[in-house]
Amino acid sequence: YNLSQKIQKIIVDIIGVIGLFIIFLFIKPFINRKIQKQSPGKLYFKQLRVGFKNKKFSCIKFRTMYEHDSDNNIQIATKKDKRIFPFGSTMRKFRIDEIPQLFNILKGDLHLIGPRAEWDKLVQEYEETIPYYNHRHMVKPGITGWAQVMFIDGKNKRDTKQKLMYDLYYIKHWNLILEIKIILKTILIVLKKRGI
Repeated sequence: YNLSQKIQKIIVDIIGVIGLFIIFLFIKPFINRKIQKQSPGKLYFKQLRVGFKNKKFSCIKFRTMYEHDSDNNIQIATKKDKRIFPFGSTMRKFRIDEIPQLFNILKGDLHLIGPRAEWDKLVQEYEETIPYYNHRHMVKPGITGWAQVMFIDGKNKRDTKQKLMYDLYYIKHWNLILEIKIILKTILIVLKKRGI
């Protein structure tokens, strides 16, 4: 990004963080009660993700699965995944579990918008088998992005290749109009409950 684009990205991030933080304050007590009722344990789920220039960071989300050893579960979640408790499924449908990532934005790990930050264990495999996959790490990842709103599914390597095309398009053709379009599409997806 040039200086003007960096400033625009910062402004989008600030607006996004303010909005997400207000939502976070209102819903956190309710979510905590629901999680403790259905799956007692930690409120948050943390996982190592790969970000800008392949730097790893701890991504924070509301926990949607029964507690397990994530190191032994290298598996992409599905809609009927038995590891997900009922309210966790609801949070995923409305993307509510993503909201705590606002703290990753504040830490500088994420932008509001950018390529999805993928699990470090999967990234290693993808970089070895999918050409140009590492190009995604030329920019900072985001909570939502062009690939995420244009290609909802992402269950296998074929889908990953398809989403990579959208990520590379976003990186090459970034502009404020595209940024706003992604925000609007994200809102529509959330309202239609098209989360995974």
